[in-house]
Amino acid sequence: MDSIRRIAAINDLSGGCRCSLTAALPIISALGIQCCVLPTAILSNHTGFKSFFFDDYTDKMNKFSCEWQKMNLKFDCIYSGFLGSHKQIEEVLNFIDKFKTVSTKIVIDPVMGDNGEIYSTYSKEMCDDMKLLVSKADIVTPNITEACSLSDTKYSGETLPEEALFEMAEKISRLGAKNVIITGHRSKTMVANFVYSGGECKSFKTPVVPKYFSGTGDVFASVIASLTCLGYDVFKATEFAAKFVHKAASMSYCLGLDVNDGICFEKILGDLTDLKGKI
Repeated sequence: MDSIRRIAAINDLSGGCRCSLTAALPIISALGIQCCVLPTAILSNHTGFKSFFFDDYTDKMNKFSCEWQKMNLKFDCIYSGFLGSHKQIEEVLNFIDKFKTVSTKIVIDPVMGDNGEIYSTYSKEMCDDMKLLVSKADIVTPNITEACSLSDTKYSGETLPEEALFEMAEKISRLGAKNVIITGHRSKTMVANFVYSGGECKSFKTPVVPKYFSGTGDVFASVIASLTCLGYDVFKATEFAAKFVHKAASMSYCLGLDVNDGICFEKILGDLTDLKGKI
């Protein structure tokens, strides 16, 4: 029997919706991997809602890692998502230094902005710090806005020629990231995830869903981190993750769910457990 694989998931915990750790934990678990959560913040629900409770966990992050060191925990993958401050990026860098081994995969979802706007919580210093974190990554999953920031490219919309995506991905790889997946490249009818790995590139397309749901990036990156942990190459992992997100988003649209609730991936977690059975 295979030994249990383990992922350290570093992200916020938003209780009343499907994003961040509330997406990562069930997805990682469905693929037979132990998910060890390190919360960066605790929220009742994400900040896209009109009202929410928020409790910052920055000063507790190192306490988690110190206790995990005492337990001698080993991780097959370290996966980080939204980070709300310069200090939190520093804590993740320290965590990687403490726990990374020769075989540990590092997956960074640089949650910095969307639709051409960098989040108000992100300063110039934090954007530079994120480049340092990305330099540690085996896989990084920026959207178009984040890819522009990481590659120092002027944002010019969500629809770009593949030559421009290749150029941005190549620049990000020069930071040190081994594999770059630029997500959410949209045309009128299709959404594509552009993969750059060792000079080779491929684009995986799925039909556009009429509504854009919160948390799709978290679901996508969680599937990528899990499949990477199980030994899938970045192209196969991206192909499956794109299809999984599209299927869940299409179902959510048909059910008339509020976009803030996220995509109802719970109904298709069996796709992940079926995939685990084929490994």
